[in-house]
Amino acid sequence: AADDVDDRTLMDAIVDAVDELAGVGRGDTLVFLPGEREIREAAEALRKRHPVGAEILPLFARLSAEEQERVFKPSAQGRRIVLATNVAETSLTVPGVRYVIDTGLARVKRYSYRNKVEQLQVEPISQAAANQRAGRCGRVADGICIRLYAEDDFERRARFTDPEVQRSSLAGVILRMKSLGLGDVAEFPFVEPPPARAIADGYQLLAELNAVDARNDLTPIGRDLANLPLDPRVGRMLLAACEQQCLREISVIAAALSVQDPRERPLDAQDAADNAHRRFSDEKSDFMSLLKLWSFVQDKLDHKKSNRKLTDELKSQFLSPRRVREWTDVHAQLATMVAEHGWRVNSSAATFEQIHRALLAGLLGNIGLRIVDAQRGEPPYSGARGTKFFIWPGSALLRKAARWIIGAELVETSRLYARTVAAVEPGWIESMGSHLLKKSHSDPHWEKKRGEVVAFERATLYGLVVYAQRRVAFGPIDATLARSIFIREALVAGELETRAPFLAHNRQVIEQIRNLEHKTRRLDVLVDDELIAAFYDRLVPAAVCRGADFERWRIDAERSQPRLLFLSRDEVMRHEAAGITTDAFPKEFVLRGYGGAELRLPLDYHFEPGSGRDGVTLTVPLVALNQIDADQCEWLVPGMLREKVQLMLKSLPQKLRRHCVPLPEYATGFIERVEPGARSSLTDALIDDVRTARGIVCQPGDFKRETLPAHLVMNVKVIDEHGRQLAMGRNLSQLKSELGGAARRTFQQAADAKVIDELRERITDWDFGELPEVLEIRRGDQALVGFPALVDRLTHCSIDVFDTPEDAAAEHAAGLRLLFRLQLKEQVKFLEKSLANLQMVQVRAAALPPLARAFSSFEDLREEIISAAIDRTCLFAPWPIDRTSFVERKEDARGRISLIAQEIARLVTVIVEQAVAVLRKLPALKAFPRVVEDIEQQLSQMFAANFIVLTPARQLSQYPRYLKAIEVRIDKLKADPARDTARMTEIATLQLPWQRTVIARKGAVDPHLEEFRWLLQELRVSLFAQELKTPIPVSVKRLQKVWENSRR
Repeated sequence: AADDVDDRTLMDAIVDAVDELAGVGRGDTLVFLPGEREIREAAEALRKRHPVGAEILPLFARLSAEEQERVFKPSAQGRRIVLATNVAETSLTVPGVRYVIDTGLARVKRYSYRNKVEQLQVEPISQAAANQRAGRCGRVADGICIRLYAEDDFERRARFTDPEVQRSSLAGVILRMKSLGLGDVAEFPFVEPPPARAIADGYQLLAELNAVDARNDLTPIGRDLANLPLDPRVGRMLLAACEQQCLREISVIAAALSVQDPRERPLDAQDAADNAHRRFSDEKSDFMSLLKLWSFVQDKLDHKKSNRKLTDELKSQFLSPRRVREWTDVHAQLATMVAEHGWRVNSSAATFEQIHRALLAGLLGNIGLRIVDAQRGEPPYSGARGTKFFIWPGSALLRKAARWIIGAELVETSRLYARTVAAVEPGWIESMGSHLLKKSHSDPHWEKKRGEVVAFERATLYGLVVYAQRRVAFGPIDATLARSIFIREALVAGELETRAPFLAHNRQVIEQIRNLEHKTRRLDVLVDDELIAAFYDRLVPAAVCRGADFERWRIDAERSQPRLLFLSRDEVMRHEAAGITTDAFPKEFVLRGYGGAELRLPLDYHFEPGSGRDGVTLTVPLVALNQIDADQCEWLVPGMLREKVQLMLKSLPQKLRRHCVPLPEYATGFIERVEPGARSSLTDALIDDVRTARGIVCQPGDFKRETLPAHLVMNVKVIDEHGRQLAMGRNLSQLKSELGGAARRTFQQAADAKVIDELRERITDWDFGELPEVLEIRRGDQALVGFPALVDRLTHCSIDVFDTPEDAAAEHAAGLRLLFRLQLKEQVKFLEKSLANLQMVQVRAAALPPLARAFSSFEDLREEIISAAIDRTCLFAPWPIDRTSFVERKEDARGRISLIAQEIARLVTVIVEQAVAVLRKLPALKAFPRVVEDIEQQLSQMFAANFIVLTPARQLSQYPRYLKAIEVRIDKLKADPARDTARMTEIATLQLPWQRTVIARKGAVDPHLEEFRWLLQELRVSLFAQELKTPIPVSVKRLQKVWENSRR
């Protein structure tokens, strides 16, 4: 095909054809060539083999009028060879032409809707054009036309040339028609009208270039573009280059984009070509690579020794000499145009940003955003209008792709590729494409720091998100809505930063009414925010939607009306809230302490059913947690007591409740009769009142307190010393279980200074005064109550202060025991010798697994018995409180302790013998594994470590009976195993909850749990060995009621 013919071969063919025609006869020859460069090369080739008597005349559009006139004048030499572009096909007739040489090529102006760029490309002419060329010969005599291409090539060509209007960018046509005032292009009477899609595409491109406005009228940029004989995209780049001061660089790039890439990559030398071209590569921009290539070419042109050497050097770098010449030709034309318009070309090198901003102005439709989660094999870039594409494999950005790129063109082969790409910043896209950005706004809100209503702005260009979540002032976008938000959030919500007194006053009035609502548990006292907003709306001018504007107006308005913006209490209340007094709803909760001490803690009221804060919340510092009295908390506050009492009465069984109707009146009478917060729980006070007033006996378990709504149970919030919440809930026991240890440690840290100042360390005798029952411990502005106690330090005692009397009592018992032991040294030494006969008992017990833990060593057993003897002789109530009572108790014990110890030792011996008897019988119960497991668990609980000291004397003395009951159970088992299983199940229903609660207490002492433990042992005696009798009546039903009452 003609477009595959090498330049040298084509020139040779023309010369050969001219020589051939010279031998045919006289007459002028017309040679059709694609363009100016080819005409000059052909002229040079012909002059080297100058035909005798022939004049060589070029003919193309850029020739001066004088030079073009020579074609129409007779030649002095007689024979002429006219070298012309396709302008000689139809536009003008060259006289005297007898011969035509047709190369079959023409430079055709064609627009690609895909790439949206006009290009002048050399392509084969149509059959009609070839015939038109042939018709130029033989007008004066028979002529000859030589076609420099094969006949079958001719047959394959299109019959007619595409109409120019269908192969040209309508953007340029539209620009020129509008600039010339030729009306709407859609209504213009074209011979072959362009399709509507082409017209729409033209307008779309012009809008992209900011050449037309929303009404499709020319903008100032559009009028400038209309004066440029360039593709609109290229023209737009040049106009932007003037603004960005990078005209020198953009002229080079624009020329490069208008011709074919001069870099060649032959199939048989691809690696060599890549290596040669790598010197021009720029890792951020292929456009910059073109500039590097241009610098190389210019350097070679400036220092060329001959055209052939230049050609050879270009080819050695795998650069097409012909395309390089095209590039330089186009650049020269652009330079001429730039000079004609008087544009200033930058003398210093432009920056990367300046160059690419200018490029963006013409290539906004070719942007791409990297797809972060693109799978392998999928396009890595999202393009305009939903397209997806790859980077051309030859690009320097292929391996180091940027987030945002632009491409000179999009080319589709097997895939859609972006060619000649560069990395760009979204900020450049935003500024150069601001006229195309589609902006949306979300979440308009008041921003206190900025003092105005702002929204989050999101901008897209052809569907690609250029930026998102950008805070922008909302007033200029929607002044009405911005003013409404300003009133609601800045004024009504009180978020406006101002020194004006009106806002603080209005906030205080509204807060007072809200507190009334929380206390009355009604949301109909405070007027709606909309009514408060209406108050401001009536006063604030319509144009005010910013804090600064509001302040200017306010200062001026308050000169004449100082209280213009002040809300009155009546304006924000729907009705009065009766009965809301400080006495009924106090701000502080006063906790009664020992010795008349009081602990004042803040109360907070909140009305939000279903919320953890609903009701009244008591805020408790961690240091005071263990001193909070659950009974006092049950009374809540006076203003909520009537409702609670009424609902507690309502929870009674109907047979009891009917004696208290009508319940509202009874609740009112109860509050009048009983002092709120009396020294008992509300439940106990109500039981006593019902018995006194109605003669009815109620038990704590009769009240179904679980049916009470949450707001009628005190909510406790525990905070640390910095005010941070540690826990919150309505189960005070659980809070103490979780945080009691930490509270104890915090309290003791606070008490350390008090101990050092007033109490003793390293005590071995009661040589100090009376031990106070309580001490006042101050923590900041809080007065806490501490409970001093003697603490066992192994070799001596010290006095520590505890936050609960229970903890203090447990430590004080151990401390007193050690102090008595230190003062009864002789008696203790005697006992250590006299109890030696227990060694055989210990060895015997240690060999049995259920008893091994309790009898791990003889020394421990001996110490336990001595400690138990001291407890029974010295630690009976009341405990000594001063030296006198201590000495009296010590002297009284001196003569009795040995007898008591021997008595305990004999009891322990009996207990071990009885336990051995039980364990001997267990192997015979292999058929009853559940029974064996139950008995072993019972023995494990009875024989815990230190059980002799920890078990009260009364319960320890019952151990032989408890063990005998196990023997009786074993003896009865085989006779009626079903009965034993039923009894075991009944016990489990009580024992399992008790065990879970003990575990949850994490070692914390609970007298109720201890008492219930021994009731369970008595229940076992009653169920399995009734003949042994129990000291108190017990049954499953009785224990169930005891358990329920203990848990309330």
